[in-house]
Amino acid sequence: MALLNTTNSPPAHCFVKRTFHKPVYCHHCTDLLWGIIGQGYTCEVCNFVVHDKCIKTVVSPCSSVAPTLVKTPVAHCWSEPAHHRRRHCNVCRKKLDDTLAIKCEVCEYYVHVECGDFTVANCKDCATFVPEKNLPQVVQQHHWREGNLPPNSKCVVDKKTCWTAECLAGMRCEWCGFTVHAMCAEKVPPECTFGLLEPIMLPPSAVSIPRTEVPMEAIIGVQSRRKDILSPRNISVEFTGGDYRRDPDESRERSREEKDEEVVKVFDGNSSLQRRMFRQVTVSRAASVKEFLTAAMRAFHVPQDTTKTYLTDAYSAEEVELEDPLPVTKLTKKDGKRPAVFLRYREKDNDEGTIRVYPSRLGAAVTIENTGINVTSNTVVTEVIDQALKKFGLPESKPQDYRLVEVMLDKGVSERVMESTERPWELLKAVGRDSIRQMEMTRFYLQLVKDPHGPSIALFVGNLPPNQSQRQYENILTDILGKSGYKYSSIGPIYYEYGSMVITYEDSDLAVRAFYTLRESSYEDKNLLVMLLPNILPHMISEGVQPLLVFVNVKSGGCQGLELISSFRKLLNPYQVFDLDNGGPLPGLYVFRHVQNYKILVCGGDGTIGWVLQCLDNVGQDSECQSPACAIVPLGTGNDLARVLRWGPGYNGGEDPINLLKDVIDAENVRLDRWTVVFHVDEKMEDKQPLTTSIASTSEDNTQIFVMNNYFGIGIEAELCLDFHNAREENPNKFNSRLHNKGVYVKMGLRKMVSRKLCKDLHKEIRLEVDGKHVELPPVEGIIILNILSWGSGANPWGPEKDDQFNKPNHWDGHLEVVGVTGIVHLGQIQSGLRSAIRIAQGGHIRIKLNSELPVQVDGEPWNQAPGEVVVLKSALKATMLKKTSKSKLRRRNTEPSMVAKEKEQSKLQTIRPDPASSSHPL
Repeated sequence: MALLNTTNSPPAHCFVKRTFHKPVYCHHCTDLLWGIIGQGYTCEVCNFVVHDKCIKTVVSPCSSVAPTLVKTPVAHCWSEPAHHRRRHCNVCRKKLDDTLAIKCEVCEYYVHVECGDFTVANCKDCATFVPEKNLPQVVQQHHWREGNLPPNSKCVVDKKTCWTAECLAGMRCEWCGFTVHAMCAEKVPPECTFGLLEPIMLPPSAVSIPRTEVPMEAIIGVQSRRKDILSPRNISVEFTGGDYRRDPDESRERSREEKDEEVVKVFDGNSSLQRRMFRQVTVSRAASVKEFLTAAMRAFHVPQDTTKTYLTDAYSAEEVELEDPLPVTKLTKKDGKRPAVFLRYREKDNDEGTIRVYPSRLGAAVTIENTGINVTSNTVVTEVIDQALKKFGLPESKPQDYRLVEVMLDKGVSERVMESTERPWELLKAVGRDSIRQMEMTRFYLQLVKDPHGPSIALFVGNLPPNQSQRQYENILTDILGKSGYKYSSIGPIYYEYGSMVITYEDSDLAVRAFYTLRESSYEDKNLLVMLLPNILPHMISEGVQPLLVFVNVKSGGCQGLELISSFRKLLNPYQVFDLDNGGPLPGLYVFRHVQNYKILVCGGDGTIGWVLQCLDNVGQDSECQSPACAIVPLGTGNDLARVLRWGPGYNGGEDPINLLKDVIDAENVRLDRWTVVFHVDEKMEDKQPLTTSIASTSEDNTQIFVMNNYFGIGIEAELCLDFHNAREENPNKFNSRLHNKGVYVKMGLRKMVSRKLCKDLHKEIRLEVDGKHVELPPVEGIIILNILSWGSGANPWGPEKDDQFNKPNHWDGHLEVVGVTGIVHLGQIQSGLRSAIRIAQGGHIRIKLNSELPVQVDGEPWNQAPGEVVVLKSALKATMLKKTSKSKLRRRNTEPSMVAKEKEQSKLQTIRPDPASSSHPL
């Protein structure tokens, strides 16, 4: 097999002529490789397959050098290991179908678990705020990701299909969704405008996160991540010299040659031996030292110059460098084990060299990506900083205002601030002693000592007892933090009703220690919830952009909530997507408190929407935008408010999430009336009044106050709702689908038909006043007070429009509709659309006298209410909702994830070859 070195394509591809015995596709042009023998070439390291005709135009870099092309490394947020169909590994380029793999929760990066050691830390950078840059100076770059494109993707340059399910091919921008052929990426204008999602995108340049060791998972709320996801495996049979996966015919061919080859274990320095982590290579017994060394370095994806490395016999009494001739045959075999070698860095006579220094958000004045600094074994950090400032064009800057940071890109991103007296060249040599790969993955960054995020670091703390005083909350935190000396600088706002608050630190080290201390603490047998919050800079948001704040109830709709939050984190900025299981809506509302104009998307049921609106009521006075418009992705059972606003009866997973976001952009603002429901218990019954749900506020005279958005029921309908609520509380795991929930409702209704009727003659037990006038009730077993014309999963109790004394109702007219139902059969007829309820009254102020204990429900929250008085009146609180427009109802499914660039953008498409000094490689 002939080795072909291509020096004009991205380096380090080691192409070897191959004969394939099954259909194989070119990873560059996606066409099938035709022929009987020698159809194409395969990279010995990353398994890149290419035609002979395409080999000189390949632009995709080998995985051995891909980490070196990353300008700003960003660690991935890994998922749990799972099976991902129709996906390819971004490291070894093979299919993931039959093996466990992990994926990034923020970008489309997939990798086998066993390939995790060679991942590239090039997740999209979602927080890039630089104080020295103003809005006109910010240029958002495309963030290209190779392969795993959505089906039927087309190139925005030549309009041809760039997607294939056969191999890892094509590129997609993680921000705007543009899809292109690999060779067309350089023809796309370098500035990314976020595509059609620009009106709701939170730009990364407007987001700042503190420089701490807290991982991104803890900030965006990704939970349950295994600590050992990327732990090295002991034996790597997949990486036997980087060969392409062989079919049975090739295996038989290899077995015939087995007598002339040797399988050798390779340890990458001392660290590899300590972790028992090695790679196996298959080499010819007649191989030279250089060939043996090259195979060993490829096994660890190391692009190091072979003149600076050497091999030693791991099992020999004295570790001696291997020499020609026939080094493989000279290896020591111990106790029947396979021979083993150490991959070593040549330190002798190596007292000087060049290190690469990268600028870390130093402002618009720095225009180069990195610079080489010549150093010796005696060069210290202060000298490196002086030279770097001159080469970055900052000679007037004070060196004491900067620091040098050692960054390790091996299996993620780890940072360490270096002391001024440390010697970088000696440090690199020490790293090389432990691992050649780690030495290659080590780089240095020059950054300001002062954190661009600023001195204020906010922690959200939840799961504390509600309705305590500020002093009590301070005492609780002092008991937990005071003993450790991690006292915060300030506290507030405090959300008393929810037992949560924000505490602020001026010192990042103290904030990190407090974060981990609180996360491991509990109070009254409840683990505390702690989140480190990002900061949004409103002046960095372009005019006309309304960032979308997304709330997802992952417990709604079975697994649909989890699927949606994963999709939205990839389509949008993950710092604008919040999991309601982590502190509810309050963390997100706090982060967006200074944004003057934004929208909200709530993914959940009617109860989730009410929860978000209630939190908006509590924080509105402290926010720049007091009433942001809210859209809905219905994940609940009834979804009545979503139906009225045209968002549908329930999300079933069939619609592309990108289309949901487009609908939000096109939606129109409508007002939603909200109502205050006041329950006052008779004095003699106050001691018997049971506790109700947590959404009510209780005054000193035992008056309970609710805010109603949808409807309020008394009698048989509320009793049925209460029975369902109690059954779900007893077995919550059983109520995870809409079909099951509706089936339970039907069973309970059938039982009510033959059981004792608690609400019989309800009209005799209550007295109704509407707008100050007494209203005679017909014989009913329940009444429903409607704010919206949808109830019980889409039924309309008010019925169709007809000629009577009532006005045509809507949800912004300032009036409520009162209807009655005669029993379970009548409820069933209303649900099926056969009948309407009995129209009783219409008005803006309702007073009801309860003469006995009766079941009631407000927006689906049921309980038994003691005798007393109920008043429903117009609330001073207002809500702006987003109503899906009719033009959004019929839209062809988007088959081009490029989202069809605007004509003005398409006209810009031209060949642009960016200067290597001012732009990074597409990958």
